[in-house]
Formats: sequence, structure tokens, C-alpha cells
Amino acid sequence: MAVRTTADPGPARRCAVLGAPISHSLSPVIHRAAYRHLGLDWTYTAHEVGEDELPGFLSGLDHRWRGLSLTMPLKKVALEVATEISPQAQQLEVANTLVRLPDDGWRASNTDLPGFLDALAERQLSDQAPDVVCIWGAGATATTALAASVELGAGRIHLHARSPERAQRVAAVTRQWPGAPAVDIRPWQIGDECLTARLTVNTAPAGALDGLAAQLSARGGPERVLFEVLYDPWPTPIAHHWDASGGVVLGGLDLLVHQAAGQVVAMTGRPAPIDVLRAAAEQGLAARAMP
Repeated sequence: MAVRTTADPGPARRCAVLGAPISHSLSPVIHRAAYRHLGLDWTYTAHEVGEDELPGFLSGLDHRWRGLSLTMPLKKVALEVATEISPQAQQLEVANTLVRLPDDGWRASNTDLPGFLDALAERQLSDQAPDVVCIWGAGATATTALAASVELGAGRIHLHARSPERAQRVAAVTRQWPGAPAVDIRPWQIGDECLTARLTVNTAPAGALDGLAAQLSARGGPERVLFEVLYDPWPTPIAHHWDASGGVVLGGLDLLVHQAAGQVVAMTGRPAPIDVLRAAAEQGLAARAMP
């Protein structure tokens, strides 16, 4: 009987997104659109996998599997199952991508950080270093926002969190960046600089910032940028108020498609246009809203 190796792909390659919960994920429609555009006969599915289940899931994958997108709660445990870790994922201490290596191991990498920066660059919002970056939340996405703020050359970074302990852990990660400014951990309330910060990033769960949205958005203008990492339902209260005040708004869909673009390259070796990925994501959201 013939024995297949990783050099013998056999049927179509397989990729997937893993997490818990996972039914809400738009990753399948985005990656499938990329495969259609690239003419690849690949499949991309979604699987509910918890932290303790990830090692067993990986061990059950055959030679056809090429890559995995990871969402919560798998972004840290991915580093434990990987046989190779990219410098960026090592520095951030989180990974959102696993790609199969020739020896059947897995390489963990992070496309969230470049995706965050690319989303800003697409709107020509990354050329000028922000004086103050105001970040709300203290989870994995807050870590990405902190690292991006350092990359942008922020003068000061405020991290607003309901848990000081979690905030300290997030802030500690960015101290590895050469020349990074000190992270000022703030309570869950608005300070004077929050009303004038050039870049505000909301990474908190849905509803957590709603009570402060109107006040935080009061001083608008085209020089003030909000990056709201949520995208469903849209607009969120803070995105609505920010837009009404004349500020610039980026949404979670911008981050989603740009980080997915990085994953497509990592898994297939070929780029897909951002407009193709965004159109697929928007269609997926529209279909979800239909009765």
C-alpha cells in the first residue's frame, strides 16, 4: 500500500478556523473567496475547539491540512503546540495562525499586528505618529493595539482596564519593544487626554464602553481616529457617536480582512486583493442579517 507524505498533497488542501465559540466567524467566507480568486481547489471550514482540545485536534489532521486560523481562546495555547514560532508571535506572546511545516510540525505566527497597521495604512492614517493613543480593554487584541502604537511611534499610551492585573500583563509584553514609551494604566473612566487623543482603540467586549461612548466622542474632527475592533452589530454606539462628531472610524472588519490577507499568504504562498476579501466579509455579514 502506498504511503503518502507531505510532499504528496493528494486531494485538495485543507485549512480551517478554530475557536470557541466559532459559529460567528466570517473567516470561512473570506478565505474561500481568496481561494476562488486564486483558482485554488482548497477547502476552509470552522471547528469549535477549546484550549484543552487543540493538541488532540492537531494530532488528528492528515497530510492534506495546510493551515489554521485561531481565535479565542487559542491564541496563547498555540505557542505551546507549535514547533516553530515567528519572532513577532514570540514577542507578542500570542499567535493567530498555524501553518504546517514540511516535517509535519506547526509554525505559529501573528498576522493581527501587521493587519492592524495595514488597516491604518490603507486609509493613510499611519504616516503621522500619534501623540497619545488611548486603548480600552486588556485582552489579546489590546496587546496587538499596544504593539501597533509602539510601531506607530506613539508619544504616550494609555491603557484603560477594569482589571489592573490583566492590564499589567498586557503592558509587560510591549516593554520588550526597543524605545517603547511607558504604558500608563488608567481606570475605566475618561481622562482629559482621552478627549483629544489622535488614536483611540476599543478592544473591550460588546457593550463595555457604551456608557462612555457619547462623552468620549464629543470632541470630534478629522484628526481624531477611532479603531473599533468589533464589527457585528455595526455600528457600535461609540462608532456611531464618533462618526456623527466628524471623526474617522475604522471597524473590526478592517482588521479582520487585513489579518486574513496575511494568513492567506502564509498558508498558500500567494496574495489575494483586499477588496476581494472585504467584499466577501461584507456579503457574509449581510447574509447573516437576513431573516
